[in-house]
Amino acid sequence: MKNTVTTLQNMKKEGKKISMLTCYDYTTACLMDEAGINGILVGDSLGMTMMGYEDTLPVTVEDIIHHTASVSRGLKNTFLVADMPFMSYQTSVYDAVKNAGRLIKEGHAQAVKLEGGASVCKQIEAIVKADIPVVAHIGLTPQSINAFGGFKVQGKNIDRAKQLLEDAKAVEEAGAFMVTLECVPERLATLISKELTIPTIGIGAGNGCDGQILVYQDMLNMFSGFKPKFVKHFANIGEEMKRAFKDYDQEVKSLAFPAEENNFKIDDQVIEALEKECENKNKEIEVIINNKLNSDEVNA
Repeated sequence: MKNTVTTLQNMKKEGKKISMLTCYDYTTACLMDEAGINGILVGDSLGMTMMGYEDTLPVTVEDIIHHTASVSRGLKNTFLVADMPFMSYQTSVYDAVKNAGRLIKEGHAQAVKLEGGASVCKQIEAIVKADIPVVAHIGLTPQSINAFGGFKVQGKNIDRAKQLLEDAKAVEEAGAFMVTLECVPERLATLISKELTIPTIGIGAGNGCDGQILVYQDMLNMFSGFKPKFVKHFANIGEEMKRAFKDYDQEVKSLAFPAEENNFKIDDQVIEALEKECENKNKEIEVIINNKLNSDEVNA
């Protein structure tokens, strides 16, 4: 069944959990769609996962549009959300609506996501009035990493917990149809989920949320080194990829690949005639070169 704003909101009402993953390319999008994933986010996390930046801040609207359009071509039923990157909506309400419109029109997204609570409600209201569905994002907001001083759990004291609850209610009132809760204590995220009528999507926020999202490279163990506490490796695809790359390298160098079954055939008479033609042309070239050398010697 095609996932839409309405079907996702109905899943919350019916107590059904929503599955979401990040995605940045056509091939992976096809696989996720076939697997029945409810929603895909083309996140500004692509700055780190696809472009090699240290954080999400350098990502541009053009980057998101490019990857969102690629993902959109691989989807039949999965709902597609595009991230609004750093400084694409903070500068003004006008910029927010304009850039959100580009993500829908050029990227073919079905909704946009932006970070922040009460501080971005004017932008959310304006984007929604332009008939563009909005996903809000509160808690740990990676675009605010410099203000936060790093990737830290949010809402652990009474003031911050109260602020997160107020932010969640504010973005709902502003018109957001869904909200992401990132790195929020489980019981706080559960409380927020109960207080809202719109779905909550958790990442490091416990299963009291109405759904979950992970960066797909994280859940497939495609990164070596740091593993966030909230990540589970559902497959060891990173190691499998490295093994396959090594096997390919060895077989190419040992001539094991391509093997006979990988090659195409040609009629013996055709190749023999062509080889003969090449041999005759090479002889002609050799005669010309020799004549030229002899002529140069005489002139000398």
